[in-house]
Amino acid sequence: MSLSVDKTYHLAVCLFPEMTVLDYQGPIEILGGFSTAERARKDTFLTYLKHLPNFAIDVEYLSHSDEPVTPFVGPRVLPTGTYEGAMKAGKQFDILLIPGGPSASPAQAHPSLLEFVKQQAPGARHILTVCTGSWILAGTGLLEGKRATTNKMMYRVVTENTKDRNIEWMPKARYVIGDDDHKIWTASGVTAGMDLANAFLEYLAGPETAREFAVGVEMSCRGPGDDEFAVIQGLV
Repeated sequence: MSLSVDKTYHLAVCLFPEMTVLDYQGPIEILGGFSTAERARKDTFLTYLKHLPNFAIDVEYLSHSDEPVTPFVGPRVLPTGTYEGAMKAGKQFDILLIPGGPSASPAQAHPSLLEFVKQQAPGARHILTVCTGSWILAGTGLLEGKRATTNKMMYRVVTENTKDRNIEWMPKARYVIGDDDHKIWTASGVTAGMDLANAFLEYLAGPETAREFAVGVEMSCRGPGDDEFAVIQGLV
């Protein structure tokens, strides 16, 4: 089996204070498993895949400063760079991943985060959000004319605060693909990010690879409409 690659995707995780760690760490357990470093290891888990894709996904963790980021729960996270630094260096990422959290709103987001996302959007292939990360994305204007979802406990708050925007919020959805170009993907609350990541991996690499990786991490995957939390929260 060849571990060589024809394409390397560069993914930026957008960190901020009080973020929910599982929102990004869950998806990164799936997507980051295909990093250049992991593919170079002799004992890599990837050698067990029969359908190994010919791409790598390398991840950077950005924040508004170089200081450790204090999440909602868990230890502080050390970013690998800053939004301003990436913009000044002219970096272009292929994939953006925006988590949510208690302070995940356009009003509370650091201006450099919003500016970074807006600057990156034209050249990015894909933008992924988890939980209330879609509220941050809504604040950039990039969800205008798109379908999207968010954490169902926060659904009414998010939709009320974005009612002046042209966004088709989906109340019953584990995750949503924004439109036919597959550029914007939004997930429901926290754990839904792993279902989104598995579906995104299937989109990039095919169903065999996604299925094998899910089996390897012992993950039971949900489809886009498999969402009991919309009923529990009285949204449908």
